[in-house]
This record gives sequence, C-alpha cells and structure tokens, in this order.
Amino acid sequence: MSLADKLFIDMCRDILDNGTDTRGEKVRPHWEDTGEAAYTIKRFGVVNRYDLRKEFPALTLRKTGLKTCMDEILWIYQRKSNNIHDLNAHIWDAWADENGSIGTCYGDVVRRKFLYKGEEVDQMDYVLKQLKENPYSRRIMTNLYQFEYLHGGALDPCCYSMTYNVTKDKDREKLVLNGVLNQRSQDVLAANNWNVCQYAILLMMVAQVNDMIPGELVHVIADAHIYDRHVPVIKELISRETYPAPKVSLNPEIKNFYDFTTDDLIVENYQAGPQVKNIPVAV
Repeated sequence: MSLADKLFIDMCRDILDNGTDTRGEKVRPHWEDTGEAAYTIKRFGVVNRYDLRKEFPALTLRKTGLKTCMDEILWIYQRKSNNIHDLNAHIWDAWADENGSIGTCYGDVVRRKFLYKGEEVDQMDYVLKQLKENPYSRRIMTNLYQFEYLHGGALDPCCYSMTYNVTKDKDREKLVLNGVLNQRSQDVLAANNWNVCQYAILLMMVAQVNDMIPGELVHVIADAHIYDRHVPVIKELISRETYPAPKVSLNPEIKNFYDFTTDDLIVENYQAGPQVKNIPVAV
C-alpha cells in the first residue's frame, strides 16, 4: 500500500463516519442529468501531508493520469493560459465559451502583472525569482482567488493558493522545497488524487530548476466532500487491493521551468486497480 492510498482510505472513512450530511439543506450543486440537488457528506478542514522524499503520492487503488495532470498544471502556471485549445485534455470543455476561453480565472490570473518593488512581474515569475534570490522568504506564494476577477471567470478556483517554504535536512547539502496547497472545496472521488499529483509535480519542477530537493506537500481542504451518488463508489474503491507507490521523476536535464513538457515526466512501475468509469457529475 502506498502512503497516498492509506491517507486516502483514512480520509474517506473519516468523511463517511464523521462528516456532516447536507441532505435536505439548501445547496448549490445539482445533478446534470436530472437537475436534482446534489447533496454531500462533508468534512471541514482536512489536512494531508505527503513527503516526496519518501514516495510520489499517486493512488494505486485506481490509476491517476499523471501526464494529463502535469499538462493541466503546465497550462495554468507555465503556459498561463485560460483557453482550452492550449490544453490537451477536455476537462475544461464544459466551462469554455465559443472561443475556448474560461475567462478571468486560473492561467489568466497567473499571467497578470503586478508591481513588486518597482518591477512588473507575474505570479509564477515572482515565485521563481524569489526562490533564487531570497529562498528563506516567507512570502513566496501564488494566489488564484482574486476577487476582482471572479465575475469574469467560468469557475471560482478550487485549488487557489500554493505557498512555498524552504527548509534544510541535517544530512543533505541541498535546500528542501516544501509547499502548502490550499483548496476551498473538493469532490473527493473526482479530484482528490488528481490535485495532489498535480501539485506534487509542480513542486518537483520548481524544486529542480532551483537545485532543491522536493520535500513535503501539505494539502489543506476547507470542504472535503463525497457526493451522495458517489458513496457506494467510494466504499468499493477503498476496499480494493493496493500496490507499492510508483517511481516518478523528471528529466534531470531541464533547468528552466518554462522548458518542461509532459515528455519530461518519467513514470515507472505504476501498478493500480481498474478505473472508475462514468462518475456522475454534479454541476
């Protein structure tokens, strides 16, 4: 069993056993096929820690599409795009307009320039610059939840901030790069490991181009929920056989964050259970 499997199983059991059931309450989401209210069992303030020095946090209960995860994270933070035509997957198609734009959210917010100490810079360039020039700063972060742009975006960001923090292991010469991922809301079945793997890969890329070791990813979820229709699926999923974590690494030749492609992600020995198909979608 991978450490990610254990955390996922424990989290799901905690939500099911100790969560708040919203059935009968006023809720925004509804089922796409019937229009009925989509209720959840939810837990507030879930925190999971993944140490990338020990293993990559991919579930083995079912396989997570790691290169597709990476492509979306590159779309947001490297290509800084808000257009689905710049993304290989079709996960954003339902939110795009006739031109392919999802509006003033995600990559659009990352690429917007702001003035920092007399210099215009965007959010990702700010992170890369600070890690090189002032790695022990406590102000190295990105924040996608910008209130002034929410009205023009197709979807309020779910994963909205990443805070980078540098430490050092006593027995290692290189600095260790850690990250805190804040998420306001998460559909556990559809998105949990997807988001974890995405931001683990982002942390690995940023660490590599700064000659650092990727350390801990701390994932903070304000509202971690399992939809009512997903409960039996989750129960079956967490009862499955598990396998050791895969080995995941990056092409060591890449030294510039903007040079990474999905071809630079190396995945070895990824053994996992069958995919969960036809997951009901709440919108």
